[in-house]
Amino acid sequence: MKRILLPALLAALMLLAACGGEPEKKETAQTAGDAPVQAEPVKLTYANFPPAFTVPCVQMEHWKEEVQTRTQGAVIVETFPGGSLLKSKNMLRGVIEGQADIGCLSMSYQPGVFPLTTAVEMPVGFSSAKVSSQVLWALFEKYQPAEFAQVKVLTLFATPPSNVMSTVPVQSLADLQGLELRGGGTPAKFLELLGAVPVNMPMPETPDALQKNIVKGLFSSLEVLQDMKFAEYCPNVTTLNGPAYIFAVVMNQAKWDSLPEEVKKTLDTLAPEQAAWTGEYWDKHTADAVEWSVQNHKLQSFTLTPEEMAQVAEKTAGITAAWKEAATAAGVPAEEVFADLLTFKSQFEAN
Repeated sequence: MKRILLPALLAALMLLAACGGEPEKKETAQTAGDAPVQAEPVKLTYANFPPAFTVPCVQMEHWKEEVQTRTQGAVIVETFPGGSLLKSKNMLRGVIEGQADIGCLSMSYQPGVFPLTTAVEMPVGFSSAKVSSQVLWALFEKYQPAEFAQVKVLTLFATPPSNVMSTVPVQSLADLQGLELRGGGTPAKFLELLGAVPVNMPMPETPDALQKNIVKGLFSSLEVLQDMKFAEYCPNVTTLNGPAYIFAVVMNQAKWDSLPEEVKKTLDTLAPEQAAWTGEYWDKHTADAVEWSVQNHKLQSFTLTPEEMAQVAEKTAGITAAWKEAATAAGVPAEEVFADLLTFKSQFEAN
């Protein structure tokens, strides 16, 4: 057997040598230089000023999740609620200076800075946050106001209308006279024109002021009955459908410019959707808060007569006149903007 195998083995070796030596090895793996490079995700910081459980922060977390999902993890957002990164009064400047990539700010507390978009604060009788938010976005899209020239606007939204929450029943305009109510911005002017006494203070300080009888209630959207537990102190609500508070979510311009184009497209597509989502969420949450207050604190609700509501409109008309004058002085086509506001309001209310 050995004699047979040995010649065969020698023949095979000779054939191999004739073909150029050892068989060519096929590469089964890429060299290090050819390996695909995995891009690092874009990391963004997002600052907000109210507590984490409030609607502005709920919308922040929703936006974060949507962005991370739609970009398939190419963008990672780190959120900072409760003023932990930037306080409210420093929000716009902080974003412009790059202390945060993104910030949520309330335009209502910065008089004169946003002459066009504050049209949405006018007492035109908004009945829902979804409509006021959609109107705000529609005005921004149409006019691209110069007031946001230093930042990139990612979305805008507004609250439901402001209404009275009080320790004592307010069943008529007469009951409002001299009544101290926490309120700020344009809603404070609204209260003053109706004979109430607006007191400007941070919302977290209001429960203590109520307990000490410094104020007899507040003027705001009604979700705070549950979120801030105001129903414990204010078991009375009076519907006035007063001005809304308005918010903007803005990004540092240099950070925006550095983003990949596909990411920019994703954020631009999300912007109007986020405005509508926030408004719709705020409306539902407010309805739930009112029901919770009825069940747990026997909340009473009051409405004025049609005649008194007509007086409310008449007494507060000066707010719109003053806005038009100031906006015109700032270079805003105030009459055109206000006409568009009413048109957009009708359109979105009809949907």
